[in-house]
Amino acid sequence: MSQPVTLYTTSWCPYCAAAKSLLREKGVAFTEIDVEKTPGSRAAMVQRAGGRTSVPQIFIGETHIGGCDDLHALDRAGKLDPLLLAA
Repeated sequence: MSQPVTLYTTSWCPYCAAAKSLLREKGVAFTEIDVEKTPGSRAAMVQRAGGRTSVPQIFIGETHIGGCDDLHALDRAGKLDPLLLAA
């Protein structure tokens, strides 16, 4: 059982694309919420992310990971896979 992964993104953001690419390489399914196309989603993201307004904002389960750099740093540190698999 893996944790649900949610990404708040925009269609034109290269960091969003890089975060999705890493998750796809790992075979991780994720829910993508485009903050430009989904009404109210940017406000929800900012509230959920503790005031952060940049995209992507990434959540694994209810844990706020942060952005693309944070996701890659977790992966390099060997901490991403255990977080994804935590049930």
